[in-house]
Amino acid sequence: MCSPAASRRCSSDSKSSSTPGSPSSWSCRSTSRRRGERSSSRSRPRSCRCRHHRVADGRRAVIAGVATSDYPNLPDMSEYQVHAQAAERALADAGLTFDDIDGYATVGFFPMYAVQLSEYLRLQPHWFDETNFGGASFEVLVEHAARAVEAGACDTVLVTYGSVQLSAMGRRLGTGGRGPAPSGPAAFDQLWGNTLVGSYALAARRHMHEFGTTSEQLAEIAVTMRTHAAFNPHAQYRDPITVHDVLGSRMIAEPLHMLDCCVISDGGGACVVTTEERARDLPKPPIHVLGAAHAMTHHMNVSAMPDMTVTAAARSGPLAFAHAGLTPADVDTAQLYDSFTITVLLTLEDLGFCGKGEGGAFVEGGRLRFDGALPTNTDGGGLSACHPGMRGMFLIVEAVRQLRGEAGATQVPDAKVAVAHGTGGMLSTGATLLLGTERP
Repeated sequence: MCSPAASRRCSSDSKSSSTPGSPSSWSCRSTSRRRGERSSSRSRPRSCRCRHHRVADGRRAVIAGVATSDYPNLPDMSEYQVHAQAAERALADAGLTFDDIDGYATVGFFPMYAVQLSEYLRLQPHWFDETNFGGASFEVLVEHAARAVEAGACDTVLVTYGSVQLSAMGRRLGTGGRGPAPSGPAAFDQLWGNTLVGSYALAARRHMHEFGTTSEQLAEIAVTMRTHAAFNPHAQYRDPITVHDVLGSRMIAEPLHMLDCCVISDGGGACVVTTEERARDLPKPPIHVLGAAHAMTHHMNVSAMPDMTVTAAARSGPLAFAHAGLTPADVDTAQLYDSFTITVLLTLEDLGFCGKGEGGAFVEGGRLRFDGALPTNTDGGGLSACHPGMRGMFLIVEAVRQLRGEAGATQVPDAKVAVAHGTGGMLSTGATLLLGTERP
């Protein structure tokens, strides 16, 4: 049987014959600047400083289409169907078809996953990527897609994600064997009972110990995400919450309460990367890839982190900003991976929006609200809207919608620069993507 995407294509085919710096060096003025004020770096000519980045014949990559699938609960859909639905919607958003695609990128947990999905979608791309960087994968894939387009390796890349993590839990929970035995340093963490939430809790506790960060400050992040989710008709949780509600929710791994943790969802998303020249003929305004970088600090065992208060964003952020010729003060909206509230706080510090140890104070007073100084996760984020396994694609979709002026009630006025930052593993990896409405 043809996939949903393939069925549509079958009918259409019959009708046609066709320089690294430290985090402190990237000071942020967003605490004092008014909306619309930008640093002087905006007026400087920008050029790519990456020695690995080669642009062929002046080609520039842009994002031409984005979409999400249905979410957060899809008990009657397979993972492949989620990919297909998101892909069809993103292509429709871009004004393109599957026949226009000559590059494909995705990531999953099975061998040759991009090949499997290409077959399902009836694609015949000659450029592939399935780099698995955990939750940061899709920022990396869009970076790779942009560079492939600019190098002339392909013209139009489709990037998709799909997951039925929530529905699958009901089918799989408590079944099967104990799974593969851990190897390497991870064996020591898992042997003594550490969990995913426990790993993030260790980072939160360390930050509290070193800098005096409080549970109330972390709760402010969860409250802001729920405020935004209230405006998202698809969000998993929309009822308002307070700091008191967060602190009163069940303790999962001290100091992280249940409402400090992301939701578990089904869902997916997709985006289309093509050339600026091709995008001129398409219906939506192109969104430019201004800068991108990714980095890692360790694998899956949080005890191997050189510093539990410093993530890979401290390396990827400065590189991406240098690539774009921007600073954090130029960012109008931030879409940050929020697997847990502590993830957001650490990312804000490491990207340079505030100093190390200042994140707790920075998130107070509604600063991250859609009407605050740094509107963050304006769709409700993984803490309230949805978190289907790896949420990085949703960050890109929301960033593009903000820059197009399509974000609805949480729209940031005159948004011109957005950052999407993914975090993967146990605070292991980071990927920073800077997007903008203006050509770099």
